[in-house]
Amino acid sequence: MREKLVRGRLAAGLYDAWQLRPARTGLLATFLIVLGSLTPAYLPQNSPWWGPLRAWHLNTTGVKILGTGLVIAGIGLLVDAWFRLRPSAQGEVQHWAVLTIWSLPLIGSPPTFSHDAYSYAAQGWMLVNGVNPYEAGPGVLPGAFADQVAWVWRFTPAPYGPLSLVMSQGIVVLSGLQPYLSTVLMRLPALVGVALIVGLLPRIADRFGIDRRNTAWFASLNPLLVIDFVGGAHNDALMMGLVVLAVWLSCQGRFWLLGAATVGVAATIKQPAFLTAYALPLITQPLDGWAKGRIARTVARIAASCATSIATFSLISLATGLGFGWLKAVNVPGLVVTVSPFTLVGQGIQLVLNYFQLDRTEHAAIRYSRTVGLVISAAGTLLMAVTVARRRPIAFLSWSYLLIAFGGPALHSWYVLWGSLLLPLTNPSRRLARVALWTTIVLLCYSAVNLAWRNGALALGIAALGGFWWQLNHHERAESRRSEEDR
Repeated sequence: MREKLVRGRLAAGLYDAWQLRPARTGLLATFLIVLGSLTPAYLPQNSPWWGPLRAWHLNTTGVKILGTGLVIAGIGLLVDAWFRLRPSAQGEVQHWAVLTIWSLPLIGSPPTFSHDAYSYAAQGWMLVNGVNPYEAGPGVLPGAFADQVAWVWRFTPAPYGPLSLVMSQGIVVLSGLQPYLSTVLMRLPALVGVALIVGLLPRIADRFGIDRRNTAWFASLNPLLVIDFVGGAHNDALMMGLVVLAVWLSCQGRFWLLGAATVGVAATIKQPAFLTAYALPLITQPLDGWAKGRIARTVARIAASCATSIATFSLISLATGLGFGWLKAVNVPGLVVTVSPFTLVGQGIQLVLNYFQLDRTEHAAIRYSRTVGLVISAAGTLLMAVTVARRRPIAFLSWSYLLIAFGGPALHSWYVLWGSLLLPLTNPSRRLARVALWTTIVLLCYSAVNLAWRNGALALGIAALGGFWWQLNHHERAESRRSEEDR
């Protein structure tokens, strides 16, 4: 009886969501993104999609441009649907149901805007063959799995946690050792993470007296989550899902140590999760004063939380047989020059040095600039740990994760989700919320331009920037008018 009731509620939620025009628009948007992504930009040369593409003569320059246009149109429609579901513009919305509808075209598609899932599959294949991914890159096993990996990562060790690698191994076995199917199935752990995020963030918002609708809108329906976590199948999704679960457990009061253990599990997926262990004891018992007894109890709780997380992480690491080999690969994300604030600063300085022939290495400025970024991130996080965290632990988590993402040697849109998913729980000011919206759009623009560049249609990507800018301004002006009317 209960099962029928649950199924009935799920069906009713999906039906109600389908009645919303933005839900149907978002479905069209993700379909266009998937369709347009079947271009050379992110398809490995051994992808099974190449057969029909070549047979139907869909690998021409004209088709590349058309595919780029479809992706840009899809991103634009997805952003438009997102804004039209804003709490102030729309009534009651079943956000999980809308996200389910939007995600349908992405479930069985190749990874969008990233090759990372191909690397996960190749690393799982290495474990199947008894090769430690911490000791070598996928290229040591030539073949279909290695050929799927982007060439810049083909001979680098895995930087991920041991549980992530073991799960990849299990998925490769589940796929019947099929390279492409393994890659698509890497979306399963990501979907588990997304389900935890979507299901628990509104409940946490209720705990803090924050508008659950705004939280669900910004986090659950965020186009970056749709494209990067669902479409891109990044393991960051499961890491953040477990982080959100840990926060929710801590909100229950008595279960903060269980939350700390959950953080340890999350860290075996991706190590940045460890930061959460510091904040968990402060969620229900913030440090409101500086009495010695209160400080001692708080320090003891934080120490217990961190120790529990580390112990859980260590036990799982040892149980996998992989141990702590990831320590040898912590610098892997920075081996390739990718877009990040401090990398861009370093590149600018480097151009000047190279012009005047002041640097024989031709990369010293980039290296030092990245180091400065890491120092600033570490110092800023430590400062917030003793100031912000004691009263606003969630704000500490959100801002620290954002600082780490922007201060690192490599910046990807899915890194930004670490902190931005928690941002609504900080009850941000109107100005900060606006910055978050603009940042989301900028990152989407970068994805669109990067795809256009890879497809030889850079001009189309640059032209799209004006459209995205107009779109955001249009919706922001509409939001301002609604706010004035409400007053």
